[in-house]
Amino acid sequence: MSSQQTAATADQNHVAASTAASTVREAPDHPAGGRVVVVGGGPGGYEAALVARRLGAHVTVVERSGLGGSAVLTDVVPSKTLIATAEWMTIADRAPELGIRLDALADGDAVAGDAPAAAVLRHRIDVPAVNARVKALVSAQSADIRGRLEREGVDVVTGTGRLVDAEHVAVTEADGRERVLDADVVLVATGATPRVLPDARPDGERILTWTQMYNLTELPQRLIVVGSGVTGAEFAGAYTSLGADVVLVSSRDRVLPGEDADAAELIERIFRQRGMTVMSRSRASAARRTADGVVVTLEDGRTVEGSHVLFAVGSVPTTRDLGLEEAGVRLTPSGHVEVDKVSRTNVRGVYAAGDCTGVLPLASVAATQGRIAMSHALGDAVRPLSLRGISANIFTAPEIATVGLSETRLQQMDAHYRTSMLPLSRNPRAKMLGVRDGFIKIFAHSGTGTVLGAVVVGPRASESIFPLTLAVTHRLTADEVAEASTVYPSMSGTIGEVARMLHQRSED
Repeated sequence: MSSQQTAATADQNHVAASTAASTVREAPDHPAGGRVVVVGGGPGGYEAALVARRLGAHVTVVERSGLGGSAVLTDVVPSKTLIATAEWMTIADRAPELGIRLDALADGDAVAGDAPAAAVLRHRIDVPAVNARVKALVSAQSADIRGRLEREGVDVVTGTGRLVDAEHVAVTEADGRERVLDADVVLVATGATPRVLPDARPDGERILTWTQMYNLTELPQRLIVVGSGVTGAEFAGAYTSLGADVVLVSSRDRVLPGEDADAAELIERIFRQRGMTVMSRSRASAARRTADGVVVTLEDGRTVEGSHVLFAVGSVPTTRDLGLEEAGVRLTPSGHVEVDKVSRTNVRGVYAAGDCTGVLPLASVAATQGRIAMSHALGDAVRPLSLRGISANIFTAPEIATVGLSETRLQQMDAHYRTSMLPLSRNPRAKMLGVRDGFIKIFAHSGTGTVLGAVVVGPRASESIFPLTLAVTHRLTADEVAEASTVYPSMSGTIGEVARMLHQRSED
C-alpha cells in the first residue's frame, strides 16, 4: 500500500471512529488567521495552502483524486516523463554523426555499422516498463506534496468538496459520509478535464484521452493523434521518437497554430522528416473501434485507420456540481470561474485559481494565482497577477519556449518593434552536440530597446528561456542583455549575440 493510500485510509478510519452521524459540522476554533478551505489539491490549491498556513490560518485541502491534481497525476508530470524517455531516442539518432556506432544488440543480433542508433533501440522499447516508471514518479511526487502539506500543519481530506455557500464547504468522503467545513475563505482550484467529442467516447483501450496513455501495454502500431495544439504535438512527437507510426490530424493550416509561426513551421518540418504523417485542414468528427483497431472519421467523409487514437482537443473546466452557481459565483459561458487579477470571484470570500478560471492553462500560473489569492484574502502584501513575464514551454523535440508578447500580438497592437533572430546551427556548442535545428528570436521596442518578447527553439529551451524571462519581467533593454557575460562555448551565447544585433547607435 502506498503512503498516499495509507494516509487516506488512516484519515477515513479516524473519521469513522470519531463520527457516528452521517453529517457533522466542524466546530470552529477561531484561529488567528481564520479558516481557509481549499477545494482541489493541484498547484493552485497546494501552493495556496502553504501560503495560508504561513500567514497563520487553519487550512484544509479537500482533494478527491490525489495531491498534485492533474498536473502531477495525469498531465504535466507523466507526459513530460514519457517525453524525457522519448528524448533519449532522439539523441540516439545523432549518435552516428558524433562517431558512435552500435555494431550489435545486446543479444548478439548484427546491425549495420551505419544504422542509426535509434533504429536499433526502437525495437527494444519496453512500454510497460516506461509506463511503470511514469506511474512510480507520479505517486512519489504526489506523496511528497502530501508530506509537505502535513508537515506544515495543513489538514488534508480525501473526498469531494462542494460549496454550500460562501462560508461552508460540504465534503463527501469515499465511504459516503458527509461533513461540513466552516470557512472564512474558500479557494476553488479544481482544474480541468479532457474535452470529449460526442461521437468519440474514450474506452481507455483504443480510443484514448491523454490521461489514459499510461495504461498501454505495447507501443501502438499506428497512433492517430487528433489535435495539433500543445498536447497533441507533444504526444505525437514523443510516440514518433519511440518508434510508433503516427498520424497527426490537424484542423488548422499548420501544427501548433497558436505559436510563433517560425517555430511551428520548423516543428512541422521535423515531424515530417521523422516519418510522421501530418494531415492539415482535417477535422475529426467521430471514432469507432474495429476488430483490431480504430477508424477515425473526418468531417469531409474521409476515414483514417489506426491501432489507437488519442484525442487532444482541449479541456473543459471542472466546475459542474460544485455548488458555485448556487452560491452566487459567476461563471463564463464556457463554464470557467470569473476572477480578477487577485483571484477574487464576485462573491466575497470566495477565490479561484488554475485551469478552472481559464486565465492561462499553465501549472506555474495556477500556483501564482493560488499564492496571490491567499495573500490578498489574509491581508498580506500582494501584487496583482501579470502575464507579462510568464514563460511557457512546449516539450517537443526540439522544445519551444516563449515569453512576453508574441509577434502576432505585437502586430495586432501595431507596436513599434524590431526583431533579431539567429539559428542555433551557427552556435559552436550546438555543433559539438550535433544540434542542427532551432533558433533564438528576440523582439525589442524600436525606440527604447526594451525587450518585449522572445522565442527559443532548441534542446532544453525550457532552461534557456530564463534570462529572457528576467529581461521581459524587469524591462531590460537588449543592450543590457547583450552586456551580460556568457560562457564560451554555450548555447546561451546565441542569446547574447541576438541581443547585440538589436543595438542601435545613439544619435547625438
